Amino acid sequence: MGDDGTMAKSTRYTPEFKAKAVRLLTESRSSYPSAARAIEQVARDPGVAPETLRRWRNRTDATVAAETKQSAEDAMAESKSLRAGVAQLRRANEILTTASAFFAARLDPTRR
Repeated sequence: MGDDGTMAKSTRYTPEFKAKAVRLLTESRSSYPSAARAIEQVARDPGVAPETLRRWRNRTDATVAAETKQSAEDAMAESKSLRAGVAQLRRANEILTTASAFFAARLDPTRR
């Protein structure tokens, strides 16, 4: 709401502006006694409502959490696939070792 009690006109901010504001909030958080105080102070500089900055931060946090979760799931899937590949190679190596020992014994004239 504006100072006169009416709804303020909606302002569109660029993704870069939002990211910069959230980054500034993150970087300056330790300078304030609370997260709420940090939001109030950081929002004041670019002229953004504190609630807007808080929503941007929450959205950014949710995005980062989702990306981290996806990255962890991808890493786990890759690890599982690699373990399966290693197990398959070990089985193949065991078969080849057994086969080479069998054929070496058949070709060695001293073992007949």
